[in-house]
Parts: sequence; C-alpha cells; structure tokens
Amino acid sequence: MQELAARAGAPLRLGATEWGLIALQSMLWGSSYFFIEVAQPELPALTLAALRTIPAAAALLMIVLPLGYRLPATLAEWRLFIGFSAFNTVLPFLLIVWGQGRATGGMAAILNATAPLFGIVLAHLLTHDEKLSWSKVAGVLVGIAGVGILVGWDLVAGSSADLMARLALLAAPFCYVLANIYVRRRLGHYPPFVIAAMQMVGAMFVTFPLALAVDRPWSLEAPSLAALGAIVGMGVLGSAFAALCHFTVLQRAGATNASLVTLVMPLTPILLGGMFLGEQLSAHDIAGALVIAVALVVIDGRVLRLGRP
Repeated sequence: MQELAARAGAPLRLGATEWGLIALQSMLWGSSYFFIEVAQPELPALTLAALRTIPAAAALLMIVLPLGYRLPATLAEWRLFIGFSAFNTVLPFLLIVWGQGRATGGMAAILNATAPLFGIVLAHLLTHDEKLSWSKVAGVLVGIAGVGILVGWDLVAGSSADLMARLALLAAPFCYVLANIYVRRRLGHYPPFVIAAMQMVGAMFVTFPLALAVDRPWSLEAPSLAALGAIVGMGVLGSAFAALCHFTVLQRAGATNASLVTLVMPLTPILLGGMFLGEQLSAHDIAGALVIAVALVVIDGRVLRLGRP
C-alpha cells in the first residue's frame, strides 16, 4: 500500500513507456470497432455489451489473481466500481454500438478521437495538476472546427439519423473522460490491474440484467461463428488488454494524456474495415479527421517544441 500511495502522489509524466502503452492500446482498442461491425448485425446492443464482458472479465481475472492482487472486499467498494463500470464501460459502449449502426467503424473511432478535447477542459476544472495552457486552448478551438466538419455536414445534408448517430458517438468519449477523472479522484489508490478487472466484472452486474429484461436473448437466433469470434476478440483484445494499458497510463500520466490514445486509434478500424468490410470514408470525413488530428498534436505540444533551444 505504501508503494501505491507513493505512485498516486508521484508527478505525472509521459515518457517512452507511457507512449508505448498508448500505441499498443490504440491498436487493441481500435480493433473493437471492427469487431462491433462484424457482430452487430446479429446481436442487439445490450446482449452484445453483456456477452463481451465474459471473455474480458475472465481474461483479466486470470491475469490479476495469479499476480497476487486482491479485489475489493467491502460492499461500498463494489458499489463504487459498479457505478464506475456503468458510466465508463456500459453507457459509452451502448452509444458506440447504436451510433455505429448508422456509421462506419472508422467514423466511430474518429469521433471518439475528440476525447482529449473534452478531457483538457474537464481536467482543468476537476483536477489540481492538469491545467489548461495556451497550446491546449488552441487545440480545443481547432478540434471544435474538426468536429464541426464531421457533424455539421449532416445538418446541411438534412440527415437527422446520421446526425443523431454522430452525436451519440460524440457522447461516448465525453463519458470516458468523466470516468477517467473519477478514477483519478476516487479510485486512484487501487492498482491499475485491479481497476481494469473490476470495471469488467462490474459491467457484468449492469449489462446482464438489462439484456435479459430488454433483449430476451433466449428468443434470438444463435450467432454465427464469426460473431462469436468477434465477441471474444472484442472482450479479450479490445476490452481486457486495452484496459490494462489504459489504466496504467491514466495513473502514470493523467486523464488528459491517457485520452491521447484516440489520436492514432482510428487507424486500426479504418484499415480493418477497409480490408475486410469494404468501408470507405467520404472526403469531408477525412478532412474532419485531419483537422482533429492537428488539434491533438497542438494539444500535446511536443511537435511544436521541436527545435527550440
């Protein structure tokens, strides 16, 4: 516990280890959008959300328990984690699945890349060690322009269904950012591996009763092997292993830096969707994505400081 306390009070840093974890997470997390695209036509959102928690929780528990980590022991602690899981895992996943039913996996990932735009403002307001800078303010303004390109096109085209889908996909990263700050303020004394495991175990307590009550999965047709494989991939790669990377970076580098994973994450579902599902992005989608990428580079600030004495 003394080591954990020391880690919780250590200065935030974003070095080679943290960037490596961010790069790995971007590939793992990004694969979820591809797996959703495969499984979604066969399963409703709540059932999909519930089923993916089984391989995710199993994989995490098989890692966490043999390493000697202890799960929370009190009812109060379990309530905290179940509430956290509902907001960090269940709600954004449902928003993504619903929105992705009306958009491509690549577009869903691009809109998820707005997370740092929400994160730097909320982290400034709700934390003491992640304050706004001029580069971050400039990045937010550029990012708003990118979101305007992505979402505003549907206003011009008059496609209300597409607009609602994109708004849902924008709401998901907002949930993630609030959950990241919640972890730092309320759950930061737990090891990252325990947080990762408990978020999926907690999600099971939320999603299974909802899926049983709403979807009545016993009345559905049995999913194909491709859909079952996608559920396993989504749970183990896109949820379990990605969560281990994410919560480690969150504890070591803070909420804003942890959300920078979304800068490169869209590449994975775009490449997988293009290779296996024949998906394509429109010119204004690509333009909006490039503007958001520029915004995140400005927010990060490292490229702008290259060459300075």
